[in-house]
Amino acid sequence: MAEKMFTMLENNPEVMDQLGRALGLQSSLSFHDIYSLTEPDVLAFITRPALGLLVIIPMTPTWNAARQAEDKDKGEYQASGEEEPVIWFKQTIGNACGSIGLLHCLLNGEAAEYIEPGSTLDEIRKDALPKRMAERAKVLEDSVAFEKAHEEAAKLGDTHPPTPEQGRREGQHFVAFVKGKDGHLWELEGGRKGPLDRGLLKEDEDVLSPAAVERGLGNLMRIEAEHGGDLRFSAIALAPSL
Repeated sequence: MAEKMFTMLENNPEVMDQLGRALGLQSSLSFHDIYSLTEPDVLAFITRPALGLLVIIPMTPTWNAARQAEDKDKGEYQASGEEEPVIWFKQTIGNACGSIGLLHCLLNGEAAEYIEPGSTLDEIRKDALPKRMAERAKVLEDSVAFEKAHEEAAKLGDTHPPTPEQGRREGQHFVAFVKGKDGHLWELEGGRKGPLDRGLLKEDEDVLSPAAVERGLGNLMRIEAEHGGDLRFSAIALAPSL
């Protein structure tokens, strides 16, 4: 059981934009609602390239079993430093999966170029990058600015935020998809044993390209669909501001 608990976030552009700005994301990038993953006319409303995909989906028995099966033979994540294709955080704060998903979107790939120098994002990245998994998690646990920004963002949204105890029972979880500096699609979730490499993307492919959707969110949806599971999800894309 996590010792520190945050308030659960809604996955919508208003909430994540405020959180991103408070942490130090420049205004030239914003989050955009995704209404279709396959219809070109609908996807055309999102400016490209899409640098990150932030998804919240139900933690169903089917998905949880798939996660456990993929992770069961993996050891503790050991990587650190500039050689990593992505920076990944283990979640040790209850209900912080939304803000950790946001960090995964903002600190990786091209999005990292839009961080204000000296900001909380900049400080978190510099402090966490050379550290191993447990010490990285402690960076977030100890960051007063990170906690304050999260709690302010949690006050926004269309519904009253649940209490930490209610949030623990909601059973929904955030997953981020980014294109790492190695050109691969990475699935990043703080509840896993490490970052998940979903394969190389072409130079002109972003996280909303057909190949990325097929290997990323589309794969999660197939896992559920094949077992008649829960297909409710919410997805927003990090892309150039309109």
